[in-house]
Amino acid sequence: MKFLKIIAVLVVVMLLVTACGKGGGKSVKKLYYPEWWQDQGNAEYVQTYGMATKVSQNSSYDAAYANAMLQAAQYVETYVQGMVKNYEEEAGVENPQVLALTSKVVKAVAKAKFTNVMVSKQETIVTDENRYQTFVRVSVPKEAVNKNLMNKIKNEEALYNQFKASQAFGELENEMGKYDE
Repeated sequence: MKFLKIIAVLVVVMLLVTACGKGGGKSVKKLYYPEWWQDQGNAEYVQTYGMATKVSQNSSYDAAYANAMLQAAQYVETYVQGMVKNYEEEAGVENPQVLALTSKVVKAVAKAKFTNVMVSKQETIVTDENRYQTFVRVSVPKEAVNKNLMNKIKNEEALYNQFKASQAFGELENEMGKYDE
């Protein structure tokens, strides 16, 4: 009799453990990326990556390529603007409601000119929703990126020198104005 009670208690405990273990867990779905994704294997090129999911295969490829080129341009120069707004409003007398809103806007703009850019890897899959998801790797020669950077530096240096020269001429005019008085 004692043996049956122990078995009954063990069966109840096992039922409780299995019932609690199955229902409470969250399922995790891993996203798919090709094995070459984020690989920087060639030292002569800067590898940039783009991904897009669209209804047509062609527009999926075009959007993925555009995303990869944007990433390449952001290596050279990016202008970033940001804004955060917080609003809070209280309405009512006896039981007031507080309405709050926070909005955040970030805008990044990049500009660069590259030559000899090529798509070195591409893969398109069809998702469960019958959409085309395209992964693209674009290879930009490092010399093109370096040339862009050097041109930006030279332009900035020329603008700075022009600014300093105009300041010097302004100071000279001020000094000359003192003698005219």
